[in-house]
Amino acid sequence: MLLMGNGVSQFLVAAAILNALAAALHVGCIIFGAAWYRFFGAGKRMAQLAASGNWVPTAITACIASVLTLWSLYALAGAGIGPRLPLIRIALCAITAVYLLRGLAVVPFVAVHGFGRSSAFWWWSSAICLLIGLVHLAGLGQVWARL
Repeated sequence: MLLMGNGVSQFLVAAAILNALAAALHVGCIIFGAAWYRFFGAGKRMAQLAASGNWVPTAITACIASVLTLWSLYALAGAGIGPRLPLIRIALCAITAVYLLRGLAVVPFVAVHGFGRSSAFWWWSSAICLLIGLVHLAGLGQVWARL
């Protein structure tokens, strides 16, 4: 088992860091605008709205960053760092499921839409989500008995 000497799950710590990094990248999109939205594949419409100063991309991206930050806190709590959060077992299972399902979503997306211009975004983002989901899953396996 990859538990640190004090019983802290290394996998859930890694998951927390990955969630926080994803949240920070979303905040970067808010700060740096349309170029970042385009670079990270948010879509032409979101980039255009951001470039025009519309509030919608900022609101959506802030919500996503907030959720990812909360997920980071749940991963840390599950790892054994910080206070125990409510419904931690259910929350960590749901977070893991969301990442794994999003990671696997590339298969039906490509089956329906084929390999178009956005397929690179779907492959990369799905691979990243699948990786983060697997890190969460490994962490859950480490700490399941004590949650």
